[in-house]
Amino acid sequence: MPEEIDIRYMKLAIDQAFIAEENGDVPIGCIIVHENQVIGRAYNQREQLQDPTAHAEIIALTQAAAFLESWRILDCTMYVTLEPCCMCAGALVLARMKRLVYGCDDPKTGAVKSLYNIVQDERLNHKVEVTSGVMAEECTTLLQTFFKRRRIENNQIE
Repeated sequence: MPEEIDIRYMKLAIDQAFIAEENGDVPIGCIIVHENQVIGRAYNQREQLQDPTAHAEIIALTQAAAFLESWRILDCTMYVTLEPCCMCAGALVLARMKRLVYGCDDPKTGAVKSLYNIVQDERLNHKVEVTSGVMAEECTTLLQTFFKRRRIENNQIE
C-alpha cells in the first residue's frame, strides 16, 4: 500500500499531466520534493517546445538544480506519472536522485523496470530507490484516454 505522502505528491504530478494534455502533449507530469517542499514541477512539453528532450522529468530536474544551486539533486524524491525512459532514467542517476516514485509502467520505453533498470544498474556509480505503482490506475487511464482521443482526432479508430 502506498504511503499517504506518496499519494499526495503523485496527485500533484497528475495535475501537471493535465496541463501537458491541455497543451496538446502526452499527459505526463512530474514533481520533485526536497525536505517536504516542491522544488521542481513540470509536464511534458515536447510538442509545445518542439524539443525531444522536453520531458517532464528533465524540466523538473532543471528547476530542482536551480533551486538547490547544484547539479546534484541530493536527498530528493521525484514523483512522475509514467515510468521514465532511458534519457530520464539516466538523468536521475547522473543527478544523484535519492528516490523515484512513479505511477504506471511503460512497456514500450520504460527504463526503470519494463525494458531496462538503469536507475539500479550495479555498473553505475549511483542507484536510485524506486517505488512503482502509486496511483497506477489513474495514471494509466489518463494516458489511455489521451491516446484514444488522439486516434479519434486522427481518424485512426481501431
